[in-house]
Amino acid sequence: MFLGKVPCVSNSFMELKPQLSAIIQPNFGLMDELLSLGMLTDRQLADVRIEQSVYRRNDALLDLLTSKERYDKFLTALRLTDQQHVINFIQQDGGQKDNDFISVTCD
Repeated sequence: MFLGKVPCVSNSFMELKPQLSAIIQPNFGLMDELLSLGMLTDRQLADVRIEQSVYRRNDALLDLLTSKERYDKFLTALRLTDQQHVINFIQQDGGQKDNDFISVTCD
């Protein structure tokens, strides 16, 4: 499993990974939405689902956010699965910013 820095996701976002792993609910439609949006392949979905704990499933999902497109699809899937609290947490940089979005850019 890749645990290093994700190339196209901001450092601020990756610093939130431990907290995000604790609050994302992957088992109630999120992974299916990610598959339908094209962020996950069938194989990636199987690899994520095999993880024993919710925390490890979330870590595996977050490790797949390697582009702005995937990041945007992830936010869309969170919205579609009623996880606005996670989106708010991300957009407010873990509660450190007021109504700011974490920018994601790729070189």
